[in-house]
Amino acid sequence: MNAGFRRLTDYLGSSYWFVPTVMAIAAVLLAGGMVALDSKVGSAWMDGYVWLYASRPDGARQVLSSVGGSMITVAGTVFSVTIAAVVYASGQYGPRLLTNFMRDRGNQVTLGTFIATFLYCLLVLRTIHSADESGGYGFVPNLALLVGVLLALCSIAVLIYFIHHVPSKIHINSVIEDVGDRLLRGIDDRFPRFVGSSPDDHATTATNVPDTFRDDANASVGKQRRIVAAKDTGYIQFLDDEAVLRLASKHDLVLRLQYQPGDFVHVGRALVEVWPPEQCDDACANDLRDAFAVGSRRSALQDLRFLVDELVEIAARALSPGVNDPFTAVTCLDWLSAAMSDLAGRSLPSHLRVDDAGALRVIAHPTTFASLMDRSFGALAQYCAADMVASLRYLNALGEVSLDCDEPDRLTTIRLYADRLEELAGDALKGFNLTRVRTRTGELRTALDQPDYKRRLRDGTAWLAGTA
Repeated sequence: MNAGFRRLTDYLGSSYWFVPTVMAIAAVLLAGGMVALDSKVGSAWMDGYVWLYASRPDGARQVLSSVGGSMITVAGTVFSVTIAAVVYASGQYGPRLLTNFMRDRGNQVTLGTFIATFLYCLLVLRTIHSADESGGYGFVPNLALLVGVLLALCSIAVLIYFIHHVPSKIHINSVIEDVGDRLLRGIDDRFPRFVGSSPDDHATTATNVPDTFRDDANASVGKQRRIVAAKDTGYIQFLDDEAVLRLASKHDLVLRLQYQPGDFVHVGRALVEVWPPEQCDDACANDLRDAFAVGSRRSALQDLRFLVDELVEIAARALSPGVNDPFTAVTCLDWLSAAMSDLAGRSLPSHLRVDDAGALRVIAHPTTFASLMDRSFGALAQYCAADMVASLRYLNALGEVSLDCDEPDRLTTIRLYADRLEELAGDALKGFNLTRVRTRTGELRTALDQPDYKRRLRDGTAWLAGTA
């Protein structure tokens, strides 16, 4: 249930119709309420104000007709401008960024404001009638008319905001900042929190892994499990980790997750493997399936790799021969270095998850610093190696990440990608450009080999200033 609700919430947040629809419904309710209030209060109270006077039926109709007609015209223009901006951004930065523009609240509220104002004026307009039309009794909802004029003024303010918002939103630095901020927030939210809690003694917990899930399990032992198959085809968008752990504890099970958020699953594939199989009935299997939300596209709800891939895609497009924009790639590297620096200082959870009693319940996919480094810097090495500016910032970003590293194995990973970049640059660059990259790689490697590498990187003015 929670997985389906979270998927629906994410879908509505990234849809272009939900907020305008809510605002349109609010406009209908406001129009009905204001007309009802006008029918009780009347307009005699307006005579006490010099700057406010009651309108006649013809004048009220003209005002509301002008406001309503102009609002629906502007709404069409706003929609056209937004679609043009979305098409440009998706073609320039990558189709996966389309959702980022669709979920932009400023565009949704702008369209909703004009549509809501139009509906409000239309509904109030039909309630106006003169004495001749109604057999001696005329009605002009002057209070509702005043609200309509105020809505028109608000719409003008929103239009001014929209004119500024669209070009600033499609600016490449704003696009990268949006993705980078979401990535940093995702790291902060998801680490070290994960399914269940990490075991205090990983080695002891590892001995409790059922034989059927061990790599050396024979054929007969390997069959001692129940397969919970997927019922849909698509990308896993959300996994209700609390529900999975709760089901495992309730039925005294050990679960091994075959897929994680962001993976593509086909109907009939094994989502979860369950041990012991006899304790997992059909109802339990259905509950486990419902813990997974599957959709047609990847989502950033729980998939940090998706946000990393977006930054990598922007940088790769920028470094392509047809675009040749290394400074956009430099911006992506800066945000990736910030994310990996944040991750480098965190204790990543074990893939063995235990419940409150300390019993092994879930075997998840391992999340390691090396895997995310490979997803980010590993994927960009081949593109950055062909450009001196991007290569130098690539090495600078590795140096920034190392400033937050205290574990030797993570420093070894950073050194590995510096070596790989140098190797690739040897095939793609030559002359002065290649010499610059090799010199910078040597400086980074020399600093990382020293016990006080953080001080050496911070104090090295040549390192800090010699950037792209």
